[in-house]
Amino acid sequence: MHERSSVGELAEHLRTEVKRYSPGEKLPSSRALVERFRVSPVTVSRALAQLTAEGIVVTRPGAGAFRAEPRAVARAVGDTSWQEVALSAEASAELVPRSVDASGVLTSLAAPPAGVVEFNGGYLHPVLQPERAMGAALSRAGRRPGAWARPPMEGIAELREWFARSIGGAVTTADVLISAGGQSALTTALRALAPPGAPVLVESPTYPGMLAIARAAGLRPVPVPVDADGVKPALLADAFRASGARVFVCQPLFQNPTGAVLAPERRREVLRIARDAGAFVIEDDFVRRLVHEDAGPLPPPLAAEDPEGVVVHVSSLTKATSPSFRVGALAARGPVLERLRAIQIVDTFFVPRPLQEAALELVGSPAWPRHLRAVSAELRRRRDAMTAALGLRLPELALPHVPSGGYHLWVRLPDGTDEPALVAGALRAGVAVTPGRPYFSAEPPAAHLRLSFAAVAGAGEIAEGVRRLRSACDEVLPHRASGTSAAG
Repeated sequence: MHERSSVGELAEHLRTEVKRYSPGEKLPSSRALVERFRVSPVTVSRALAQLTAEGIVVTRPGAGAFRAEPRAVARAVGDTSWQEVALSAEASAELVPRSVDASGVLTSLAAPPAGVVEFNGGYLHPVLQPERAMGAALSRAGRRPGAWARPPMEGIAELREWFARSIGGAVTTADVLISAGGQSALTTALRALAPPGAPVLVESPTYPGMLAIARAAGLRPVPVPVDADGVKPALLADAFRASGARVFVCQPLFQNPTGAVLAPERRREVLRIARDAGAFVIEDDFVRRLVHEDAGPLPPPLAAEDPEGVVVHVSSLTKATSPSFRVGALAARGPVLERLRAIQIVDTFFVPRPLQEAALELVGSPAWPRHLRAVSAELRRRRDAMTAALGLRLPELALPHVPSGGYHLWVRLPDGTDEPALVAGALRAGVAVTPGRPYFSAEPPAAHLRLSFAAVAGAGEIAEGVRRLRSACDEVLPHRASGTSAAG
């Protein structure tokens, strides 16, 4: 954090100073800047890189840094209103018009303003990320012979083998494709299995990013309700019969957002129902590596219990490492694998080899199991801290299920709650929360919030965030404030 602030401060000093130089005039050397501002050479390098990116400075190898020439005056922007007609005409010819809406995804991707408690984050806070181990892995990977060569289209064999072992069952190296994270793998799977206009069965509620993928591809998400034991098999069978769908997307382990784990008897039923319908199950096993230390033994992936190629498995290292460590896997058996491979190649060619090599270095190092154990223990502490704080300060928010894995809680708001007003009020109070509406592909049965405990610095920030959320509830739900404060 100190290094980042030093870079910003130095960049601001140089930004002001450069104005005194003529275009093309040379700036002081990096060594002179290090001595003058008493910062590291890395800080100087990063500050100059920032000014170069802004077009203020140009660097010439072996010569130094110079003030950039003035930019040419930009031409007037033309009239782009014609695009409304063109895009509307395209949609009118489609059976199911494509709807590209990233708002549900951006809720967990966008960083809130400074000072706001981040209960809406979808990734581990930097204090939980294995930054040192990732850096060491990337450094070792970069020195491997051939590390910068073109990788096999399917991914490097050793990494595919590692993912195959992680999945288990009859899955082999030949069944695995390396992908650029889970979102990319889900996109490939949906494009491969469902033509535009087709229905696709989804859990309700479910991950907004998957709904966005489906709608952008012109698919029709059909909701199937879940409870504490996962998707309801009878309703799944009804949905297959009524819709004619040939794809069902599910998260059997620590489902997003409910945290449910698909019950053992339902696992068999889901596979049987899909097989009888001649349908595929896309298994999004996104958070297996974020299990809490009190969870007990985990069920294997559905793909490990599927001898007939019903399951297309998606998993990723991203959630357990960093949002920038985008390495995942697609696994499938049978002819569908070739279609998945072809679509992935057309879309992305391949995942950069240095990143694949770094992933292999990371998961093969002693630091990897240590990291997973540490995160497992810390997530349990944070879950318990948030659960206790909600019970003490916000007892009117229903918490039907406390998960033993993942990084968030799913709370139901009191009947009649204005969900958007509460989300806005929470942000005014200094805490960012995720609204429940984007998780439903149809009308939601009630108002909800998803509260992440992984994207904050620790238990103290969780307590402060819940306190601020209490303040927002008192503002939006004033008729409940007096009763709850007396009970507290």
